[in-house]
Amino acid sequence: MMIRQAITSDLDIIKGIAEACAIDMASYSIFQWNEKYPSREVFKKDIESGSLYVIEIKKNVIGCIVLSDFKDDVYKDVKWLTEDSKNLYIHRLAVDPSFQKNGNGRKLMDFAESFAVENNFVSIRLDTFSLNHRNNKFYKSRGYTRLEDVFFPMQSEFPFHCYEKILP
Repeated sequence: MMIRQAITSDLDIIKGIAEACAIDMASYSIFQWNEKYPSREVFKKDIESGSLYVIEIKKNVIGCIVLSDFKDDVYKDVKWLTEDSKNLYIHRLAVDPSFQKNGNGRKLMDFAESFAVENNFVSIRLDTFSLNHRNNKFYKSRGYTRLEDVFFPMQSEFPFHCYEKILP
């Protein structure tokens, strides 16, 4: 198992994983991702900015995560636990459904949290779909505090819960 920065040649695999995750979630009536999001263009920008990381098993990409210090406008009115300073934002965590429930999401989050500590971030911020109970439980179990909701109308009429974890 290895986690590394994504490269352009990973793009098709990453998009395929996101599509497989969208289909898998929809089978559980979780309509978090769709044909509009996450798009190939979004992942391409993530790669170009150096913020997309992939997890590999035997040189096969099986998942991804975005680590960014950019605060999207949708978060501007959220009352975060910490002041805006050096905060790490996590986006687009995805593990190929055939590799889920084996700790690979946990490994990506362990990587993200280590990255944040090593790079002197104050906190980690993220959002997850309100109806994705498994994800909400996962983040709470890792010590993240649920805060306010944000909305992504292109994805769902339902809210996304914001979470933050203050780092040591």
